[in-house]
Amino acid sequence: MPRDKTPADLMITPRDRRFGRGSAQARWWHGGDPVATAFHNALSITFPKGEAFFIESVKAFRDGAPPKLEREIKAFVMQEVMHSREHVAFNKRATESGYDMSGLERIVVESLELTKDRPRILNLAVTMALEHYTAMLASMMLKDDRYWANVTDADKAMWRWHAIEEIEHKGVAYDTWLHATKDWTAWKRWKVKAIMMLLVSRNFWTRRWHGTLELMSQDGITGWRAEARLAWYLAGNPGVLRRIFPAWVAFFLPGFHPWNHDDRALIAKADSDYADAVMPRAVAA
Repeated sequence: MPRDKTPADLMITPRDRRFGRGSAQARWWHGGDPVATAFHNALSITFPKGEAFFIESVKAFRDGAPPKLEREIKAFVMQEVMHSREHVAFNKRATESGYDMSGLERIVVESLELTKDRPRILNLAVTMALEHYTAMLASMMLKDDRYWANVTDADKAMWRWHAIEEIEHKGVAYDTWLHATKDWTAWKRWKVKAIMMLLVSRNFWTRRWHGTLELMSQDGITGWRAEARLAWYLAGNPGVLRRIFPAWVAFFLPGFHPWNHDDRALIAKADSDYADAVMPRAVAA
């Protein structure tokens, strides 16, 4: 089996926090920007059911895993369950602010239906690729404090909390993949993961593009102007796609592992007290 590059002293810590309960959410909650708001709303709608898929894909290969990986899978599952719960609440607030999210959610459901009869190893490969996406986005979101300028404390705290834990468990799906394919040749493992990342990337950005434009259209922003504004958001400022591109390329390099880049310093920087944004457990929904 390939060498585990996840730090030996890494602690994956589920943080049971709740955000924004009982509070109304501004329609353009992301700094008053309809494009940023639509992009993050379109991303958030994928999380509840998507992370349930991640959990099942990883759990399917936990039997026979080394004790360290088995513990990390357990912590990964706990973190993802809480992420799903908080994005259900977040998506409810987005809906209450006036957006119709049902069409986007239906696309998520339909795409997951296609995975039910697929080999488990392919579902794990999809999860591995998408977990790299969440880690890339998480790192970008935590590096630049300006990214969350003029966002309410509760919304900022929720997204940063999610980002912290995505970085923390970014190696779990990959290490599970290495465990599940330990009898494969290095060439076969690389070929399958590379093809899967290309397919996942095509689907990920196609669906985020159309989902974001759909929500922008609900604000009356349509046509070429909507597409130009979204393209600038992704490639110009803040340049989401542009900023994660180097980490995306790294996935294809020989010897890649998510922890080749140790960004635990971002966790230490961002993991602060969210008391003002978190409802007490006794009254949380």
